[in-house]
Amino acid sequence: MLGATLDTNSYMSRLHEELDQIDRAEMERWADAIYSAWETGNFVYIIGNGGSGTTASHMAEDLGKSTLHESDLKDESKKRLKVLSLTDNAGWLMAVGNDVAYDQIFVQQLMNYGQKGDVLLAISGSGNSPNVLNAVDWANRHGLKTFGLTGYSGGKLKEMAQDGLHVPLDDMGMVESIHLCLFHWVLNDVFARINSEGRYAA
Repeated sequence: MLGATLDTNSYMSRLHEELDQIDRAEMERWADAIYSAWETGNFVYIIGNGGSGTTASHMAEDLGKSTLHESDLKDESKKRLKVLSLTDNAGWLMAVGNDVAYDQIFVQQLMNYGQKGDVLLAISGSGNSPNVLNAVDWANRHGLKTFGLTGYSGGKLKEMAQDGLHVPLDDMGMVESIHLCLFHWVLNDVFARINSEGRYAA
C-alpha cells in the first residue's frame, strides 16, 4: 500500500507518474468498444470483484444515465446504451455462489444474457480472478468482444482478453483509482459521440 509509506506529496507525485505512463491508444479503444456497442444495439456487461465490483456498478450507472443529456432522459425515442453490471444482481450472485461455485457467478449470467457482438468489460487488478476469467473465456468462445482492465503484471486476464488497458503497478488501491479516473474520460468521449458534441460536432 503506497499510502502507508508515502506522504501526501509523494503519493500525488507517484499517481501523476503512473497516469503519465498510461497508453492513450488503450483508452481510445476502450471508448471505441463501448460506442460500437451503442451503434449496433449490443449490450455492454461489466464485471469485477470487491473494489472492482463497485467500479463496475459505478461504470454501468454512468454509462446508462450519463451518455444522454438530462433533458433527453424522458425522451422515449432516444437511442440508449444497453449496459448492465453483473455485480449487482445480489440474489443471483448468492444463489450461484452457494449452489454452484463462486467462480461461476458471472459466467452463469452471461449464459442467460450474452449475445454475439456484445461487449464484456472485465476488471481485475491482479488479472487472475477465476470468476472473471471464466466469464471472459465464455465470452471469447461465443462471439462477444472482451476488454480487460488490469493492474500488477496483468495476470491471465491481460492474455485472455481480446483488448484491454493495463496499469503496470503493484498497488491495488492506486490501480482501482486509475481505472475509474480513466473511465470518466471514456464516458465523456462516448457521450460526445452519441450527442455529436465537442470534437465530434458536425
